[in-house]
Amino acid sequence: METFEEIRAILRDVVLSQKETDLRFKETQQEIKRISKQIGEIGNKFGSFTEGLAYPSLRKILFKNYGIENTVANFQKRLPDGNELEFDAFGYTNGSINNAVVVEVKSHLQSKHIYEFKKELYDFKNNFPEFSEKHLFGVLATVKVVSKELKTEIFENGLHLARIHDEIFGFDKNPNAIDFNKKASV
Repeated sequence: METFEEIRAILRDVVLSQKETDLRFKETQQEIKRISKQIGEIGNKFGSFTEGLAYPSLRKILFKNYGIENTVANFQKRLPDGNELEFDAFGYTNGSINNAVVVEVKSHLQSKHIYEFKKELYDFKNNFPEFSEKHLFGVLATVKVVSKELKTEIFENGLHLARIHDEIFGFDKNPNAIDFNKKASV
């Protein structure tokens, strides 16, 4: 049987060991946070690269399909509630054509992006009343291959699709595109 002093020594060792484990755990957590931040920065850079790659082609697509000459990359506005709204590209026309097109570029387009983008388009009139009389259309653009099912889902939700093929963006125009300024949110 061990003496009281031996038990005390064992407990001291356990406490020291636990402190060392806690310290290593905290160091590991900080390292994970640092690596996560770096991965996030790489993802942001890839997203910016994708947007930069897409913008010149998208300008041509918007002009060809909508007569849009005025385009802006990274279209932003601070809302009254303090939030910021940003679109990857925005273009509009004036006069008899009177169109506006919002473009959202995704490096890895997913189904959830369709519905997030659609909500933003329905809110567009409230957030940008200066464009509320224009015919408003949405384009999702991606560099990743889009499945037939995802393309169908995009079209069923009234959006157009732009995607890269052989280093050039192509445009899949939706014949049933929704004018988001004229149709109420569903």
